[in-house]
This record gives sequence, structure tokens and C-alpha cells, in this order.
Amino acid sequence: MPKFDFDLITLGAGSGGVRASRLAGSLGARVAVVEKARVGGTCVMRGCIPKKLLVYGAHFAEDFEDARGYGWTLGPTTFDWSSLISAKNHELERLEGIYRRILRDSKVELVEGKGVLADAHTIEVDGRALTAERILVATGSKPTLPKIPGIEYAITSNEALDLMQMPRRVVIVGGGYIAVEFAGIFAALGVEVTIVIRAANLLRGFDEDICQSLAKAMEAKGITICRETVVRSIEKAPGGYSLVLSGREVMETDLVMYATGRHPNTSGLGLEDAGVKLNDRKAVAVDEWSRSSVPGIFAIGDCTDRMNLTPVAIAEAHAFVETEFKAHPVRMSYENVPSAVFSQPPIGTVGLNEAEARARGDVDVYISRFKPLKHTLTGRDEGTMMKLVVDRASDRVLGCHMVGPDAPEIIQGLAVALKCGATKGQFDATVGIHPTAAEEFVTMRTKRPETDA
Repeated sequence: MPKFDFDLITLGAGSGGVRASRLAGSLGARVAVVEKARVGGTCVMRGCIPKKLLVYGAHFAEDFEDARGYGWTLGPTTFDWSSLISAKNHELERLEGIYRRILRDSKVELVEGKGVLADAHTIEVDGRALTAERILVATGSKPTLPKIPGIEYAITSNEALDLMQMPRRVVIVGGGYIAVEFAGIFAALGVEVTIVIRAANLLRGFDEDICQSLAKAMEAKGITICRETVVRSIEKAPGGYSLVLSGREVMETDLVMYATGRHPNTSGLGLEDAGVKLNDRKAVAVDEWSRSSVPGIFAIGDCTDRMNLTPVAIAEAHAFVETEFKAHPVRMSYENVPSAVFSQPPIGTVGLNEAEARARGDVDVYISRFKPLKHTLTGRDEGTMMKLVVDRASDRVLGCHMVGPDAPEIIQGLAVALKCGATKGQFDATVGIHPTAAEEFVTMRTKRPETDA
């Protein structure tokens, strides 16, 4: 008789958990995955996928306007928010079915319910005890709300994705990628949008030129950004809500959405009782092999709070399976991981921002700002910004940054170049594809003067 019921039990059927489970199962391991909500996790059900579908839907408003510049005469157009939400929900149901089939085809047992660690090798699910040689925690993260009076009236991105009626006015608290993405969605559809942020600008941690370029573009689209401002309280008011701000100003709105951060989803799992060490943010503390403080218990994805991106969780899952089930030790590399913000206009970035690069040594900076060819006929006042950060001594490109149409698609290709250690000279020697925006990355020749840095 086997010592354990399974070789692996995974807590959480999100992107990372499903990838690890199905890979291990396809190798012949006995695997179970425990999930208390929908299969697919945050990215598929409450994040990346539904959010981008809403971005696509919202962008048609500008596409219809821009068509006139190209000779199209359009009749009256109308928009039905509830139809978009229903179509989005239908697609999520289809995707969940695919994820369930993937697990089934990999001979992974799906156990539906909340899993709690009883010890280093036992998971209890609704009174049923399951044992495994290895336990993988992949429970992701969840939105957090500050403790202020009236916070119960606010929604998060979870609820925003399921609104069946579009508000006339919305206040979004927070300046990260979730906040700016939803601001772009609502504003494009005619909602009066105000963003309230503690900081002086949006997108903390991104390159400063990206932050400034996006803020300028968003304000040009009618979005109000209240900088260095804090919401003190929220009250129910006739027809909406009343917010008291840090300067005692009062702001009225129909909807309040908070996007002020996410925290590891580790509470109530029995982790600490089982001896698993958590850090000060309640994330599972792991080493470079995704091993927790307890032998046999591992963790990947947002619950470890290392680099909270879906493709990173998937890569961590792959490294875990290679190491533990194929005797092929693989460590996840967090260097030059590309990322995107599906704001309007979108952002793509890979490598070091200028401030990070300058902290390491002397750099040269190349920057280009221009109007996309498409908008020479539409008349839309929307620009593109591209930037290269280059190590002066080695000529190696340290960072590529872009704000503008197709930025995420373009940066994905450049991420390969950075992973290979490409130099500015090699960028310069590459022939561009004309006419495209992407060719600008291989034609920038003039360094930005140091006085402009």
C-alpha cells in the first residue's frame, strides 16, 4: 500500500496550481487539486482575461470615432454594458470547462471545497482527510480594503467585473495597474472617472517617463487624477456616495472602487499551525526552489509575494515539477520579466527602469515621442512614447519601455532580446519593419542629454 493517498496535493486551481498539477499528473504522479471557488483562479475568472475583454469592448468607442477619419460614415451606435458582461461571463464558463477538462485529461482529481493543512502531509477538505508526499500551496492573492469609516460601501476589481449596470460617475482609489485599467474602461464608455492617489503620480515602480506619459494621456481623455490625496471616509448619499478627502473636500459619486493593493491569500489555511513560516505580509516564505520552512510543503505564485504575474506563477510551477518530479533541478529566473498594463493607451515594459539602472552605474537613455501613423488621419491627440535604457560601459540594453498602441505585443518580442543580453549596437544593426511603431526601437540614435535626466 502506498504511504500516502497522493504524490502531490495542490491547494488552489489557479494558473500556477493547474499547471503544476497537470504537469505532474501527465508524468504519472497521483495528483489532487483542491479548490473552493471556480477553477481557473484570479487570472482567468477575476483578473487578466475578463478585464482585457472589457478593455476590448470599451475600445470600440474610439474605433468608431476614428473610422470617420478614414472615410467611413457610421450610423447611430449604442452600447449595452449588461450585454458585454453577459458575453464575458459566457466566455469564462467556457474557459472553466477547458481547465476542468485539462485536469481530467491529466488524471488529476479535482476536490471541490476549502482545504486546510492538518499537518505537513495532510489536507482536510470538509471533513475528508487527504494525504500526500508533497503539498503545493498556490492560493494566489486577494484585494484588500483599508479600515476607514464606510469602506463597506466600496467595491474591488472582483465586483467591478460583475457590475450589471454601468455608473454615471465612479471614483477609483489607487494608482496601480488595476486602477488605471478600470479607469480606462469606464472612461471610454462615457463614465465620469476620478482617480484618487496618495502619491504624486500613477504606477509606482514603473519608469518615470511611463508614469508621466500615461497620466497625460488619461487626463486628455477626461479622467481626473487627484494626487497626494487620501479618502478619509465614505457615506451613503442620495443617489450615490459622499467621500471626505484628506483636505476635508467632499466628493460625490455613484460608485466607489478600491484598487489599493492585493495581499497573499493565506489566512485560514492552517499554514502557521503546520509550521509554515509566513513573512510580514503573510506570504509563504520560500527559498529559490519554492520550498517552505516545512519539508514537503512548497508554494508558488502570488501567495509567495515574489513577482505577482500569472506567467511567473506558471513558470514557477514548471520549475517545481521539473525539480521535484523529473529530477531536473530548475530555478525560476526573475530577471528581465516583461509586463504590461492594459490601460488606454497600453504600456509594455521589460528590464530596469531608468532610476534602477542609474543606481547601478552610468547609463545612456534614448527616448522617442511621436504620433502614431493611424492618428494622422483620425485627428486623435494621442501619442506614443518609447524608451531604451543602456549600460554605458557594456552597451547592453537594460530596459525597454513603451506607452502606446500595441505596446504589450511589441515589448514581448524585445523581452527575448534582453534575455539574450542584446546590446544597443545590435538593436541599431537590426533592420526595422516599415511603417510600424516597433521600428522606432531600432532607429533611436540620439542620446537624451544628461541635463534632461
